[in-house]
Amino acid sequence: MNITTRGRYALRASLALAKLGTNGDPVSINSLSEKENISSVFLEQIFFRLRKAGIVTSIRGPGGGFCFAKSLDELTVRQILEAAGENLELTFCDKSSDNCDRIGQCLSHCVWVDVNQLVKNYFNNITLSSILEKYKNVTAINTNPNPEAEKHE
Repeated sequence: MNITTRGRYALRASLALAKLGTNGDPVSINSLSEKENISSVFLEQIFFRLRKAGIVTSIRGPGGGFCFAKSLDELTVRQILEAAGENLELTFCDKSSDNCDRIGQCLSHCVWVDVNQLVKNYFNNITLSSILEKYKNVTAINTNPNPEAEKHE
């Protein structure tokens, strides 16, 4: 699995929209572009996909922009990544089973199917609201997600 720039930006922009769009107020592409330092043209492409997937809605005209179509408790990282076109499979083993002559006797196939399901379930259990709650005090990028581990090394 390799999450592309589009997938990473889709998640970043969705989280920025969640933070900026308080009370369901629409947020413009330009505001998101400035906040996240992402090309507005690229964001338009991403939000087209998110709108098509039913994750966001758009409001035209002055004061328009994008807002979420569902509550933040209902929107998962998996939904956003898949709407952006990301493939959450670690390996294509389980997708090419029709072409595999070892499928009935290959135990590694079972492992890959299980791991792929774990990854999907993991992303499916992370909602936008849970991210905002968990990291509500984060103001700067911390490259070490566990600063306590540094103290014990």
